[in-house]
Amino acid sequence: MTTVNWTISQLDREISNGFVTTAHWQATAVDGEYSASIYNTCSWSEGTPAIPYENLTEATVLAWVWESVDKAAIESALAAQIAL
Repeated sequence: MTTVNWTISQLDREISNGFVTTAHWQATAVDGEYSASIYNTCSWSEGTPAIPYENLTEATVLAWVWESVDKAAIESALAAQIAL
C-alpha cells in the first residue's frame, strides 16, 4: 500500500506585509522499500491567500497547494513511478 506524505519545505513572503507569495512543497510516496517524490512550487498574487505568515500552519498552506494542483493526479503518478 502506497502512503503519500505532503510537506511544505519553504515559504517566500513579502517582508513588508507578511503575505506568502510562494510555497515550496514536496510529496513523497512510499510503498515498502520503494519511494518516489516530487518537489514543486505554487505562487499567488500578493495578499492572496490573505493570511499573514505569522498566523499560518502547514495544514493551511497544504490546503492552498491542493487548491492549486491536482492532488489525486500527483499521488497517482507517484504510485505509478513506484510500480515501475
